[in-house]
This record gives sequence, structure tokens and C-alpha cells, in this order.
Amino acid sequence: MKSSIVFILMFLFVNYQSRAQQSPANYVNPLLGTATLWDAKDAGYTPTRRVWGAEVFPGSSVPNAMVQLTPVTQFHSGSGYQYEDKVIYGFSHTSKGHWNLCYIPLLPATGTINPDDYKSAFNHKNESAHPGYYQVYLERYGVNAELTSTLRGAFHKYTFKAGESKKLIADLSMSNERVKSWNIIKEGENTFTGFQQAGEKMYFYAVTNHTIKNIDSVKSDSKTVPVVNFADADKPLEIKIGFSFVSIKNAKENLEKEMLNKSFDQVRKEATDTWNQLLSKITITGGTERQKGIFYSCLYRSFLWPALRSDNNGDFTDLSGKVVNKGFNYYTEPSLWDDYRNKLVLLGLLTPKVANDVIKSLIDKGEVKGFMPTFFHGDHASAFIAGSYLRGLRDYDVKKAYELLLKNATVEGGTRPYITEFNTKGYIAELDVEHPVTNTVTKAAVTKTLEYSYDDYAVALLAKALNDTANYKMLMSKTGNYKNVFDASTGFMRGRLADGSWVKNFRPDYPYFEYMYREANAWQSTFFAPHDPQGLVSLFPNKVKFEQKLDSLFTIPWKGYEAENISGFIGQYCQGNQPDHSTPFMYYFVGKQEKSQVILDSIMNHFYDMGKDKLAYAGMDDAGEMSSWYVFNAMGFYTFSPADPQYIVSVPLFDKVNFKFGDTGKSFTIIKKNNGKKITSITYGGKKLDGYFITDAALKEGKQLEISTQ
Repeated sequence: MKSSIVFILMFLFVNYQSRAQQSPANYVNPLLGTATLWDAKDAGYTPTRRVWGAEVFPGSSVPNAMVQLTPVTQFHSGSGYQYEDKVIYGFSHTSKGHWNLCYIPLLPATGTINPDDYKSAFNHKNESAHPGYYQVYLERYGVNAELTSTLRGAFHKYTFKAGESKKLIADLSMSNERVKSWNIIKEGENTFTGFQQAGEKMYFYAVTNHTIKNIDSVKSDSKTVPVVNFADADKPLEIKIGFSFVSIKNAKENLEKEMLNKSFDQVRKEATDTWNQLLSKITITGGTERQKGIFYSCLYRSFLWPALRSDNNGDFTDLSGKVVNKGFNYYTEPSLWDDYRNKLVLLGLLTPKVANDVIKSLIDKGEVKGFMPTFFHGDHASAFIAGSYLRGLRDYDVKKAYELLLKNATVEGGTRPYITEFNTKGYIAELDVEHPVTNTVTKAAVTKTLEYSYDDYAVALLAKALNDTANYKMLMSKTGNYKNVFDASTGFMRGRLADGSWVKNFRPDYPYFEYMYREANAWQSTFFAPHDPQGLVSLFPNKVKFEQKLDSLFTIPWKGYEAENISGFIGQYCQGNQPDHSTPFMYYFVGKQEKSQVILDSIMNHFYDMGKDKLAYAGMDDAGEMSSWYVFNAMGFYTFSPADPQYIVSVPLFDKVNFKFGDTGKSFTIIKKNNGKKITSITYGGKKLDGYFITDAALKEGKQLEISTQ
């Protein structure tokens, strides 16, 4: 009996140790975020159509890679994969989580191919996903598909039923973007090559372990679909593919350098090891298994975009269409309207070389365009570059970056529409629309005014660091322009007409896509001034009135409006979209930090594994912004104003967090004392902090941040 008890205790101890020592990658679920919200209680309204989910892909990728090898269950829909779908059209090689990419879809098949109907059913019971690996069983063809990848290469492994013919459908007429041209040819006994040109031109060079009999085409009235036919062989079909946005020659070289002589298991292990190396830069102690799973899944999701576009030899195709080689890794534009808020800061903290190269890529694009590029709205390369420079990332030509950003802020016709009006009038005037509806498209004038005010602040910080006093003063003089669209009679940021009067028929709870506000309503837009929170508070009669207004944001119910990209509510606050993601911290500035913490904890607890399958976010991840929001807040510090090299401190989810910076080996530790919502003291290196902010420079001293609560 005694020996049995000892055995049980030993078993439990070993099992506990095994779980305690589980690698970070094992906590990651790439399927998290792939489901859609259908329940009205989750969405915040009764859906009449599919609610936008996180729009993420579950397939194989390594950090910030050229290749995202992932299943497509719907074309022209987010990442191309929706968890509720029942069929797979192919495995594409690029994905972001927006309505683009999904280049070069391939699907293993058997038998006679119908060009208008070749999709295969699948079941989630026969599907699995891990960092650097994806697997699914294709029921129609009896094929077990396994996928893994490198930076610029994809490895497909297909196990067919014995005796079945082996085919590969290459429907290059399909992607999430309009396909302009494509080609595929047999180049050798075991080689096929080609390209697909949609938004970009992507080349491929593929080597198989089976002899290629031929590449023929199946046709219908509507389309022509190439099919690669393989000679019979008993072993699984393996296809190794190199990619390039420059040439087939470079695609071949990328394949040879990264995976040609490696086995599937070797490539998969290297991908997993790469993820573990990155994810283990943050170690957590305490918290539940659920919280650890969400945390590492979100950390993983934060490092899939921007995507690499240069080859192993350094070649890339610039925005003018020229092939150049400038000695750095060239990346796609970040999703700047979204991820400047947090994700790009996290990128710089953990992978500074990537962040530096992303900035070099933005500068290169800016020199071709004449203006620093942005994404979607605002001018938020300003906050990314200024914040990065002030945090010590400086491996790029900052003067070129600054010149481009300054041009954005002063010259019409570039990145900032209506910039002359903003600079001269002090706000951007909205149009007088008699009966606006959600999809009314005008100037999004309120949002532009708020965002340009912050963007000018970011560029001003860079001007000051570069000793450009005149432009620093000029830029700072505009940072208060956000106040010019504040209507004191209603307590909201409100559209203003050219004559200075306010937009009529004002409904602060009604969401607009691009009228007055960008994908938001007045409630969600009113609290945005991260560079001047005290100034924002002072627009109200007193702090009590401001606190009451903020209380109303989180308590006045959403009235059931259905608007794309706006879902997941606490009152009027929307976690499913980015515009108000810094708003929960505004209680700090009226002495009520604990009220912020209640909101932060509620968001983290509810909005990241929603729905019946516990696989839905409250809204679109937007290339990692939503995920990075969770990562920072779970650790207990957040990028309230990303242009400033400092962080606002909150109560962590975990008892202990160890954070390693980049490749320097330096780290700092966060310790949580007690489990209350109210912070009673914050010390760093044993010294008490004055207030709730800690600088980036202080954290890089590598000391212990202790957060005591009650």
C-alpha cells in the first residue's frame, strides 16, 4: 500500500514537472482566432451576416516569414480560413488576416478533376495545428496533408491511400486578390516552376520526390485549372517549394539554401525550435493553464506580420518594380493604423533587427513614393519610427525617415489627406450630410483630426531628438488641434463644418465607417489623446464629470447596430476594433486606477476565447494588434502612447514575468504582490516609482518591477 502511494505521488510529481516545463510553443493554438462570432450576446447585436472574426490563419509559418502555408476554406474572406467552414479549396502560401494574398493555392487530389468542383470536405477531428506545422485529412481524396515551412520555403507532405493516383491541383487563377496572370511548367523529371501575379508577382520553384508524368489542364466554360500528375509510388508525396518575389532563379536558390536537403521532420523541428526561441524570451509563472494558452497564442500571433519580401541573397523588388539589393531584409508594410499602438513596439523589444529592417523598408518605399507610407488611415509610421528611435533602435537613416515624416505633416497630396486644412484651420471640416448611414463615406474628419494631432506629436518628439527646434515648435503647436473638434455642450468629439458649426443630426451612439469617425462612433472616439490625457480631462468641467462620462462609456448599452469591423462591447466600448484600445487606462488620470483594472481584467477574461468552440476573438486581430494588446496587459505594462519611450503599469495576470530584450541577453522581471485590483505601490530595483509610468531606459537596466495590490 505504501509503495503504491509513493508511486502515485511520484507519478503526480513527474506529471506536474512535465507540465511546468512545457515549452512555450506547446501552449500555442494557431486555431485560436479562426472562429467567427454568431451569438448575439458575443457580437453585441443580432447578426444578419457573418461577423468579422479575428481573421487569422492556422497554417505553418515561422516569425515574419515570406511564406504562410495555410488552408483556404473561402477565397475573398479574411485570411482565407473560417473555422465554421466544411471544405478546403487548397493550401496557399501567403496570408495576413485581411482580404488579400492567399497566393499559389495547391491541393492534392485523386481521380478525375472537375475544374468547377474540386474542393474537399474535412473534419476538425482530423485537423491539428502547431507553430510551424499544420495537418488535415482531406475526405474527398483520402489524403492526409501535412505542412511545414521555412522563411521562404514550403514543405508539403501528402499521404495517399494505397493504389490511388497522385495529382496536384494548381488553380493559379484563384487568390484573395484579382489574378492578372499566371504560369506553371514542368522543368524536369521532378521539378515544376511558375508564378502567379495578383497584387504582387510571386515565383515558385518546386522539387518533388515522385516523378512528374506531366502537367495538363482541365477546362470548363469558366476556367482552366492546371493539374500536376505523378507516377505511381508507394511512399508519401513530398513537395519542397522555394518562393521569391524577384525570379524563379531566386526561388530555386532560396529552396536550396533553406530546405532542399532536409527531411520533413527536420524542417518541422527547426520551425518549432525557432518559435520556442522567440516565445521563451517571455517566461511566465502563475496564472491558469487557460491564461498561459491565450498568452502564448497571442504572443505567437504577434510575430506573423509584417512579412519578408527579400531573398536569401538580399534581392527584392521595390515599389517602382526594380530589382535591387540594399543589404537588409525587405518587409511588407506593417498594418500601421492598427499595430502602431502596441505590436510594433513588441516587435522592437523582442526582435530589434526585424524592427530596424521594417523601418528601412518603409524608408525605401517612402523614397520611391515621395512620402512615408501608411496603412489604411492616419500617419502612424510617425509613432512607430519616433518611438523606435527613442527606444534605441537606430540601425537606419533616421534623417531620411524624418524628412519623409515631416513632408507627410506639411505637404498636401501624400499620406495625409486634407493636411493643409488641418494645418491652417486647426481641424478637418466634415461635410454636411442630411441623412448619413453607417456606410456613408466622406472625410472621417474627426478621426483624422485626432490622429493627425497625435502624429504631429510623434514627429515633434523626433524633431526634438534631432535638434530641429523650429520644426519641433511648429509641430507641437498643432498637437492640441484635437480640442477643436470637442463639443463641450455634448461632451463628445463631434464633426465640425467648414463654417465652424457642428454637424447636425448628431447621434453619439451611431457607428460610421467613414463619416466623422473611422469605423467607430463618438463614444469610441472621444477619449483618444494619448499624448495629452490630462489635457483631454481638462476639457470637462472637472475630474468627476470626466469620470462620469467614462463610466457611461462602459455602461450605456450598445443599441444593436450592425456594423462591419465593430463587435465585442462593454457598454459602448468596443474591444473588437482598435480606435478605443487605450481608453480603459483613462481612469488613471482621475485617480481611479482600480476602475481601469476592472475593465482590463474583464477584457482579458472574456474577449480572447469566445464562442461555442472557444476559438473566437471579439474582432479582427489586424495583423497582431489585438493579440499584442493582450500580451502587454497580461504582463502588466502597456504602450499607452507608443511614440513615448515609456509604459503605463497595470496589474499583471501572472505572479512573475521575466522579459528578455532582443538579442542582448538583458532582462527584467515583474513581480505581482497580492491579487487585488488597486495598485498600492510600484517599485523598481527597490525604489518607489512616482506615478504609474516607467521608462524604457529604466526597464533596460534589468531590475525587478514589483507591483503591490490590495
